[in-house]
Amino acid sequence: MKVFVDTANLAQIEELASLGILDGVTTNPTLLAKEGVAGKQARIRHYQKICELVNGDVSAEVLSTTYEDMLREAQELASIHPSIVVKIPMTEAGLQAMRTLKSQNIRTNCTLVFSSGQALLAAKAGAYYVSPFIGRLDDRTQSGIQTLQEIVEIYRNYQFSTQVLAASIRSPLHVVQCALIGVDAITAPYKVLKELVRHPLTDLGLEKFLSDYRAIEEEATSEAKTQVPS
Repeated sequence: MKVFVDTANLAQIEELASLGILDGVTTNPTLLAKEGVAGKQARIRHYQKICELVNGDVSAEVLSTTYEDMLREAQELASIHPSIVVKIPMTEAGLQAMRTLKSQNIRTNCTLVFSSGQALLAAKAGAYYVSPFIGRLDDRTQSGIQTLQEIVEIYRNYQFSTQVLAASIRSPLHVVQCALIGVDAITAPYKVLKELVRHPLTDLGLEKFLSDYRAIEEEATSEAKTQVPS
């Protein structure tokens, strides 16, 4: 399972990449705004920096809503770097755009997917990734994990090449559940990926090992001192 971080923060991306666990990055207009990135040229420079930090796919989202404008913007984004995958919203215009972009060998990530039916259409339209938002479904008392299971099963039934990229991950438990289902990738916030590293028993075990080691070292040093000839 590929692990992406959902952020536009360069320091966070660089840190996670240095751990050897990062397969890519997903971004959106909200995340870019949080980093103070505004304006077309600033966005382009920021995407270039992200692509230089990670050896994997980087999702960059269109801001347009019409078919023609989506195509134009998607082509511009794809030209920034070979790692760019263009995020297209699940709309009628988005489906049209994904079909055309597929014929132009531009990879797309169908975003804002909230049902297995939408995911089916995204695959039919030729999306490279589909991003079901499981956390937001949970917020509306729907089971995001159940929807994800349906999508994975449908894709396996018909051998769609579209990869399932679980999004709106809220906790380490979500990550594990996605892995058990067999999704192709997850994208999670920096905080969640950092939480995956930690466990209280790991901390306690490490503290115990180091404490025992220090005690043995102190005992050995003490014995060595008593054996020194006068």
